[in-house]
Amino acid sequence: MTDQAAGLRETFVQLADTLVDDFDLIEFLDQLVFRCVELLDVCTAGLLLADPRGTLTMVAASDEQTRLLELFQLQNSEGPCLDCYRHAEPVVCPDLVRARGRWPKFAREAQDSGFRSVYALPMRLREEVIGALNLFGTRPALLDDDGLRLGQALADVATIGILHHRLLQRQEIVTAQLQTALNSRVIIEQAKGVLAERLLVSVDDAFGVLRAHARSNNLKILVVANGILDRTMDIPG
Repeated sequence: MTDQAAGLRETFVQLADTLVDDFDLIEFLDQLVFRCVELLDVCTAGLLLADPRGTLTMVAASDEQTRLLELFQLQNSEGPCLDCYRHAEPVVCPDLVRARGRWPKFAREAQDSGFRSVYALPMRLREEVIGALNLFGTRPALLDDDGLRLGQALADVATIGILHHRLLQRQEIVTAQLQTALNSRVIIEQAKGVLAERLLVSVDDAFGVLRAHARSNNLKILVVANGILDRTMDIPG
């Protein structure tokens, strides 16, 4: 196996593995942009991700110059990465000199920073677009079709990893909420039994008393149930 093939395999494995206990999103995105520079032979790379409202934020860049250029795009609402995100399609600009009519501010700023070409690739899974990956070159026509396909493959694998991690987080939240509900139900059931024995009533009637006391005192049923169990709340029959 060649060094390049080994590097590709290692990169795809790393980008796909977002289930590790110590997963860190920022470290993951930094790894993506640096791997793009290594594997695609581009000069620099930057990445913008959208927040839940769809607002793009600069989250990773392979160097400070690229970070500033990405911020320039956002501040001026103009540039290939923004177009890529809005239309969910790759934006290919092999020569920034010819892009001054399309992005006058960005093209000038990018050239002043020493860049001559830029390729923006969507981070997309089916209809969901979460951001865009920018690849910069110091000479025109830096990437060929194979390079673009590889760049998009890296963006796709990273996108799947990020969305998988988000789904896992949501599932963990739901699981935690369910466990909390189950724990609360156990406490309430125990309180119903204690109250039924104390008042010499049925369990159903005890729950009616518990609920009525909670409502009349503007308390949650769980609070009243806890009070019954730890004997800090006296409920008359």
